[in-house]
Amino acid sequence: MPTFPATFSDDIVTAVLAHMNSDHRDDNITIVRAFADVDAATATMTGLDESAGYWRYFVEGEHRDIRLPWSASISERAEIRREIVTLYENALQRLTKP
Repeated sequence: MPTFPATFSDDIVTAVLAHMNSDHRDDNITIVRAFADVDAATATMTGLDESAGYWRYFVEGEHRDIRLPWSASISERAEIRREIVTLYENALQRLTKP
């Protein structure tokens, strides 16, 4: 797993990743399919920092990684949720455009 700057404590990052990878697996795939590869079979959030979220996905027989920047730099835990929701909503719009 890649290492990231320590903007947020390990406890916060671990909690967010656990939540995203257990409760929001489909959201991870939606985000990756919209911004990386529509054929992604799986997607896991692997990290986050003040400027971006990081996902690993599996496509065409290999794992790939993507860094998706937040809309603004963040420093508070509540901002993490806001930015992931924004990414997800943007992903839905991108995938449903004719």
